[in-house]
Amino acid sequence: MKQVLEIVGFLALVQGVAGLVHEFTDWNWGLVQRLGFLDGYELYASVALLVLGVALFGAAGSRKSV
Repeated sequence: MKQVLEIVGFLALVQGVAGLVHEFTDWNWGLVQRLGFLDGYELYASVALLVLGVALFGAAGSRKSV
């Protein structure tokens, strides 16, 4: 379970960073800007993904390795 949390946390962090890079540099990569229902809220979604990634890494760190 710890590895799953770490993998999902890493993916959330990467997508959050990709969304922020897209917002500030117009470099077209990542998933956030491709989702139509997030039009106008890409920056907020990217920050939320960063926070989610940090929270998932924190949750993974609090679990015991099996």
